[in-house]
Amino acid sequence: MRKIAGFILTLIVMASCAGPGSDKNPFFTSYDTPFGVPPFDLIKNEHFVPAFEEGIRQQEAEIEAIVSNSEAPTFDNTIAALDYSGDLLSRVSSVFYNYNSSNTSDEIQAIAQEVAPKLSAHRDNISLNAKLFERIQSVYDNQDSFGLNEEQKMLLKETYEGFVRSGAALPAEKQERFREINQELSLLTLKFGQNVLADVNNFKLFIEDEADLSGLPQSVIDAAAEAATRDNQEGKWLFTLHNPSVMPFLTYADNRELREKMNRAYVLRGNNDNENNNQEIINRLTELRLERSQMLGFSSFAEFALENRMAGNIETVETFLKQLWDAALPIAREEASELQKMIDSEGGNYKLSYWDWRYYSEKVRKAKYDLDESEIRQYFEVNNVRDGIFMLVEKLWGLQFVERPDVPVYHADATAWEVLEADGTHIGILYMDMHPRASKRGGAWMSSYRKQQINANGEYVHPIITIVCNFTAPSANQPALLSFDEMTTFFHEFGHAIHGLLSNTKYPGLSGTSVPRDFVELPSQVLENWANHPDILKMFAKHYETGEVIPDELIERIQRSANFNQGFATVEFLASALLDMDYHTKTEFKPFDVNEFEKQVQKRYNMLDEIYFRHGSTHFQHIFSGGYSAGYYSYIWAGVLDADAFEAFVETGDLFHQETARKFRDEILSKGGTRDAMEMYKAFRGKEPGIEPLLKQRGLLR
Repeated sequence: MRKIAGFILTLIVMASCAGPGSDKNPFFTSYDTPFGVPPFDLIKNEHFVPAFEEGIRQQEAEIEAIVSNSEAPTFDNTIAALDYSGDLLSRVSSVFYNYNSSNTSDEIQAIAQEVAPKLSAHRDNISLNAKLFERIQSVYDNQDSFGLNEEQKMLLKETYEGFVRSGAALPAEKQERFREINQELSLLTLKFGQNVLADVNNFKLFIEDEADLSGLPQSVIDAAAEAATRDNQEGKWLFTLHNPSVMPFLTYADNRELREKMNRAYVLRGNNDNENNNQEIINRLTELRLERSQMLGFSSFAEFALENRMAGNIETVETFLKQLWDAALPIAREEASELQKMIDSEGGNYKLSYWDWRYYSEKVRKAKYDLDESEIRQYFEVNNVRDGIFMLVEKLWGLQFVERPDVPVYHADATAWEVLEADGTHIGILYMDMHPRASKRGGAWMSSYRKQQINANGEYVHPIITIVCNFTAPSANQPALLSFDEMTTFFHEFGHAIHGLLSNTKYPGLSGTSVPRDFVELPSQVLENWANHPDILKMFAKHYETGEVIPDELIERIQRSANFNQGFATVEFLASALLDMDYHTKTEFKPFDVNEFEKQVQKRYNMLDEIYFRHGSTHFQHIFSGGYSAGYYSYIWAGVLDADAFEAFVETGDLFHQETARKFRDEILSKGGTRDAMEMYKAFRGKEPGIEPLLKQRGLLR
């Protein structure tokens, strides 16, 4: 029951019943904008709380109409009616929570704290409504009599199971405690993310001595100088914990003491002796998730979470992670030894530490492959990469992208694009927002302002999708030049966007990315395979000054180094996936020290001291303020799927094989959550995926 379990983001753009102040609040009327996008220029912070409250009131009335219906429960008057309910609440939620991630402020965060318990109570009022569940159960028990199609059967299954997982079948005396837990969880997850962002924005490393810039590329130095000037510190250089600042610093800065300072600050986000410390929140989240799961009859939160995912159970996930861990760890140890030799050869009288890894791996890579990240960046100007992605999806599915300056945007940094079929038919609107700012949380993600659906009136509703990134920003001396990782991340997020845009479902609750967590990364990660392919690189990678296509010999060097440092990358990721599982496979809660908990995980899996978790506990937003709790493994699980799926194209000898592309669109991209995930995959591929393509892709087969 995704509609109830998370923030309600399903959208139908149509007139809502007017509430107080409806003549002034843009949420209370139909959007008079191109393609019905939100009127961002009219929306003010004071509009959110009244719109949330009116949205809750309206959906309460809709739910009451369902439960008081004198007719016998049917799919249409109960399941579909529930899925279509909450239009106004959906509209305001989609705008507000996108704001809270990509354009936040103290006022927005205060509003989030105010509405979180109200929304939690509202969701519980729906999911714990005994009369509503009685009707849902009736439809579920008598489903064979309704002649349901495949999509309707899936929506019924998701709705029924979602209600059960949300406590509907609990005795009345336990439901009050269930509500209390949900209320507290909603506030804690919100506070966790706010604390991380606060620590990111609070840290500033000002460099005054130009000698401390040794090793850094000129573009990084220029960006740091501009950042300092914006902070009224002209003549200095400012480095922050935003990825485009911290990662180049850790990769290139010769000053080891400053690298350590930067990396420790990066690791300690949410773990400092200040008001933003997340240790107590982690304890409480872990405790509450376990209590709620055990109330529902599960031994652990992981057992609860994995029940409706592709993996299915804890044993499958742990076996999968262990197989990869055993393959990657020896390679990471070899890499560490190689980096230590580089340190020794340069006369460094110290042992490799985690703040040295990126610096020395870049040195080794340059020595072994004559490859420098700053050289690669010159061929990945952000607009060229964007146009390369446009080219790829046009060749695969005929899609066209037209920039629309007449479409309102939520921030001056964002751009709006109309997405069209090959014949010019409108598909949807795509927003793109590329660079860091203080009002944006870190990372990269896709979201929606409106999901594709066929609404209750039978009208086709086109999606409004957004992708938000934190890529290297342009400077006064050069445009935005992306690293190789940033370039592939762009392809990745665009894959999520395509999944949302090409959805072709009837019901909003099954639309687009409404699929199991360990399946949702397939459409995104599969596009990365094209991004890394030599033939595709030559189509879009052009020197930002000369327009020269990326040379074959540079591509060859990139390809030769493709598996370089993969031991580190895989172990760093798997360490966080294992950390996630260790938190959520607990069957008994006892208060713990987060730092000590991490040390025990490192010890249990024989981790290298030289590698830290990709995401340490106190800034692990995926699992403590996102939707990946007991699910961070999903990225590498989907890696098995995407490597195998790309093989389907490779086997044809044509990376744009039209029949294969059509099958991927028809069987996966357009289906949303209307079928079982593995059945969708087998319908595309003709078989279940194997792990060998992933191991081969990562260079982990020996």
